[in-house]
Amino acid sequence: MPQATFNFPRGFLWGTATSSHQVEGNNINNTWWAWEQEPDRIKFGHKSGLACDWWGGRWREDFDRAAEGRQNAHRLSIEWSRVQPSPDRWDEDALDRYREMVRSLQERNMTVMVTLHHFSDPLWLAEMGGWENDAAIKAFEKYCLKVVEALKEYVNLWVTFNEPNLYTVLGYVQGVFPPGKKDLGLALKVTGNILLAHASGYHAIHSLQKEARVAIAHHYIQFQPAKSWSPLDAWATHTQAQVLNELFGGPLRTGVLRLPVARKRFPEAKGTQDFLGLNYYTRFNVRFNLLKATELFGERFYSKDADLSEGAWLANEPEGMFQAIQWAMRYNLPVIITENGVNDAEDSLRPRYLVQHLHQIWRAVNFTFPVKGYFFWSLLDNFEWERGWTQRFGLWALDEETQVRTKRPSANLYAEICKQNGISSETVAKYAPEIFEKLFPG
Repeated sequence: MPQATFNFPRGFLWGTATSSHQVEGNNINNTWWAWEQEPDRIKFGHKSGLACDWWGGRWREDFDRAAEGRQNAHRLSIEWSRVQPSPDRWDEDALDRYREMVRSLQERNMTVMVTLHHFSDPLWLAEMGGWENDAAIKAFEKYCLKVVEALKEYVNLWVTFNEPNLYTVLGYVQGVFPPGKKDLGLALKVTGNILLAHASGYHAIHSLQKEARVAIAHHYIQFQPAKSWSPLDAWATHTQAQVLNELFGGPLRTGVLRLPVARKRFPEAKGTQDFLGLNYYTRFNVRFNLLKATELFGERFYSKDADLSEGAWLANEPEGMFQAIQWAMRYNLPVIITENGVNDAEDSLRPRYLVQHLHQIWRAVNFTFPVKGYFFWSLLDNFEWERGWTQRFGLWALDEETQVRTKRPSANLYAEICKQNGISSETVAKYAPEIFEKLFPG
């Protein structure tokens, strides 16, 4: 058996990612809690409830699990509605609790990355029109200043917004996220306000912490035409990519939003990233379909022989990770993979998905692409938004009724990778033997 190791650079960040509403529990003052109470919003009527009970204190044992798994970093988010429960009040107790969390990560020798907005908004912000209201920009800047002032002793990696492209498209075009609207004009208005809020937040953070590194976590989807020779499929593929990948990616790079239906300048946004946060999960084929107007006339589907997750939610397309990093190189910034993972309750796909995607990152590093870290989604099963508790993304399984955690084999696999700072042939043979020949031929 060939013996070799794909080594990563010294100082590479190995972590997992979580978000406040999905793990804390009883976040009763935000838009997602309200959304969960409405009929037919969440699959099977599921509710976040206690989630992973982090607000009740179980973050301590889960941080221990991450540290014991040799992770040297963790990405978590702050719940705005806890820190600022009403427009005129800050909750210092909530800030103290977040301070305790990030300090505890540092004490476990883990680098902390903090996300300031991960899909959920305070109810008071929604009541004033949410991101349709220009006043949200200043409100977000004040929130950034408050949180950074409280946590800057322990954090210098900041993500202002997680996947704002999905937040906008799912909330204002497809209507499956709050506020549940289907209005392209509002979607464009919200896009502009979030871009300006990010730019304001970027400068606010740097005003308090000169050494801070600030970014947006982009959700990148790799698209390819179903028929390479078809100009209609090529057009539909380009349109999908232009809207979903460039909605925020374009203005942050060039200062200009270019869409098939709009063009607008946002010079304030240009250059307001210190690294490129990249979330990648899968790749789609796209065929032109005149009947799919709400999906930009592009029908997305996986290949017939795709290696699919439960419910055919994700396809294991590791080459798309390399293409995502190539896309990121246009920014001339360091790259951190801020999310990557797969829903897999049985843990049968996750080992090879994890190894193959990390192998593509290793390839990119060996092309001298400046990839500095990787955050797997997620540390443990959590509430997956409109899909409720139907999908399991965790290295650790969670029984949300009993709060019992159970280690999956992938947790041990990831621990070995983190410990070795690389992917060894022995590790692949042990945890994902079905792909051994692909990675170590001969």
